[in-house]
Amino acid sequence: MKKLIPAVILFIAFAGTATAQQSFSAVDFNKNLGKNGTLCDTVYTLKVVSDTLTLLNMGGAYPNQKYTVAVKGNKITLDLANLKGKPLCVTGVFILYKGRPEIEVEEPDRINMKKTD
Repeated sequence: MKKLIPAVILFIAFAGTATAQQSFSAVDFNKNLGKNGTLCDTVYTLKVVSDTLTLLNMGGAYPNQKYTVAVKGNKITLDLANLKGKPLCVTGVFILYKGRPEIEVEEPDRINMKKTD
């Protein structure tokens, strides 16, 4: 029995590590606050706030999204209204808005359709 306990603990530790590597990491996001970074995920919901601000909720529907992409300005040429359910890669500044992960984007070349394999 004593030999079984360490084996079970080791198995649980590796299982937890494998799961963490496949999911969104808020810790990694927080380590990169204020820096440019790229995240790829699926758009679950979006909200057009004004003609110069659209919020894309990535990795889950609001209020359970992994992070939000704040698309600012009027230079973005993508048809934002038809992005729901589509995979995107977004490059921008990692910030926290009201304690939640957010990426701000103002340039069109920062939003790209993710190529599926």
